[in-house]
Amino acid sequence: MRVKSAYLLLAITLSACFLSFFGGLIAAAEVTPKESLLVLSKHDRTLAIVDPLSLKVVARAPVGEDPHEVVASSDGKTAYASIYGGGRYHTLSVIDLVGQKALPDIDTGALNGPHGLAFADGRVWFTAEGAKAIATYNPATSKIDWIMGTGQNRTHMLYVTAGEKQIYTTNVSSATVSILEKSGVPQMGPPPGMGPGPKDRPGGPHPQGVGAGDPGPGGPPRMDWNETVIAVGRGDEGFDVSPDGRELWTANAQDGTVSIIDIAAKKVVATLDPKTVSANRLKFTPDGKLVLISSLGGGDLVILDATARKQVKRVKIGRGAAGIQMQPDGARAFVACTPDNYVAVIDLKTLEVTGHIDAGGEPDGMAWAVRQ
Repeated sequence: MRVKSAYLLLAITLSACFLSFFGGLIAAAEVTPKESLLVLSKHDRTLAIVDPLSLKVVARAPVGEDPHEVVASSDGKTAYASIYGGGRYHTLSVIDLVGQKALPDIDTGALNGPHGLAFADGRVWFTAEGAKAIATYNPATSKIDWIMGTGQNRTHMLYVTAGEKQIYTTNVSSATVSILEKSGVPQMGPPPGMGPGPKDRPGGPHPQGVGAGDPGPGGPPRMDWNETVIAVGRGDEGFDVSPDGRELWTANAQDGTVSIIDIAAKKVVATLDPKTVSANRLKFTPDGKLVLISSLGGGDLVILDATARKQVKRVKIGRGAAGIQMQPDGARAFVACTPDNYVAVIDLKTLEVTGHIDAGGEPDGMAWAVRQ
């Protein structure tokens, strides 16, 4: 009886330990919030999913080596991270934000050096710095379905307007900004001497192989893109478009200046000197009143008044900073302090640091995900 009692006691103890251990794991597993802040860690090669209310990391998922930028799908269920490698790599990492796990990578092939990202019209838009191009990946077909060359060196960051009518890029080594505009090109029909297609001519196929359905003059226009290249300061990298869509501001890392482009006029209308050498990112607040500039080479976050075009404040945030992400309601900004291994939280009313997030070593690119 004593032996049976001892075995019974041991079984009860082991069961209790089992339930306690796995129950703790279950309790510790947190679901992805409806709204979440996404933060890439270069050192850890992870994407952190952060609860913006508690500022706690609820999950981490692995990504590729040297992740730089991240974007969330429109439904907030998937994230895509560019695996840059200084222009050498050719991968986009894919993360299931609901399942909190990595999905198979996207191989961009000859489009090496993917960096800047956007998500529009159900597709992932990305720059391919090493290929001097912009491209789109369609998750529905699992294919890259559009490529456009820029002819500029180090096409780096990317902005796609609503309806994909315009695309803006900064081209770091060319010291330019590209404005690409979608336009319709009239159908011109087959080349001279080729004649009409077989649908318009009896007697079978054209001897030189013009296929059925060749568009003739006056047919529906095909879509094309026109590019305008605008010279700005040296080392332009981080940029943003004002919420009203009228201006594009780019921070020029080598000059320490900011170029302001009138988008309708397609020209630089002002150059500011906020002394932001090594500037990395520039972002408007959602109301368009302020502009924040981070610098990898300095510990200050520079804040400008967008209307007066003058400095409002320099906020001490650490030893340097990269990515900037705005909270959509305009209450806070998040700044990735890469050398300090934390994300600084900025109150946009007081313009003070109110907290820090431990999202992994060398944080950089960030995004906001809203699950539909």
